[in-house]
Amino acid sequence: MAAKDRKKQLARQRYERQEQRRQAEAARARRLKIVGSVAAVAVIAGAGAGVAAAVGGKDDGDKASEAGADASATPQAKAKPGECAYTAASEPGAPKGLGTPPVKPAYQGTVKATIKTSQGDIGLTLDGAKAPCAVNSFAFLAKKDFWNKTHCHRLSTSEGLKMLQCGDPTGKGSGGPGYQFDNENTEGAKYGKGTLAMANAGQSPTGGGTNGSQFFLVYGDSQLSPDYTVFGEITSGLDKLEAVAKAGIDKPGQDGTGEPKKKVTIQDVAIAGK
Repeated sequence: MAAKDRKKQLARQRYERQEQRRQAEAARARRLKIVGSVAAVAVIAGAGAGVAAAVGGKDDGDKASEAGADASATPQAKAKPGECAYTAASEPGAPKGLGTPPVKPAYQGTVKATIKTSQGDIGLTLDGAKAPCAVNSFAFLAKKDFWNKTHCHRLSTSEGLKMLQCGDPTGKGSGGPGYQFDNENTEGAKYGKGTLAMANAGQSPTGGGTNGSQFFLVYGDSQLSPDYTVFGEITSGLDKLEAVAKAGIDKPGQDGTGEPKKKVTIQDVAIAGK
């Protein structure tokens, strides 16, 4: 190989390693950066500009993220009009052979869903008109039994953020389905009581969105920057979430959040009519 070509190859490999490291950083402990009534609180990774946050230390999920970053960074796919783009991502807990949702959204309107948990059922109405790709992914994972026997790993009870976060197959905060997709329905988004929204890790190193399998259920009005896809609402079971919140947080982290003392295990996610 000519010396010039060898230099180009080394430069390309160096760039790919840098991209892998950035991807691993973005995947760590998906936390929302939010502004509370007293101070900024970090809960799920990634965030809007100008929002301060208190971020906890590393956990086992961080190590898994670093291990998963050995794969090359994948350029973000661009969706055609009326279609969804799901891009492969190295994430802890991603099942082999899961695949990705169909590019054409399965729902154009609203659809009912139920999260069956160890604390009772939570009824949802998904909005396939405003967030077709998020609803498409949610339904795809539900039909694959992706969330069965997983637990909701993060509870926040602060004045600025009242939510329960679920959807990580590892229970550590950094896991996902092995694919990512862009935000939807964020312009002017509000995160009031009863909101169902996607957790994300901010913008990926390759320029795309980092939505995956993690989502959060808002049981009280919350102050968030409009950076998280709202894809539905909670229609029943808010009392179950409030009871979990009332029981408190087990060993809160530096950001004041952590696993709920009253453990919430997802037994099944059912989509109406499917």
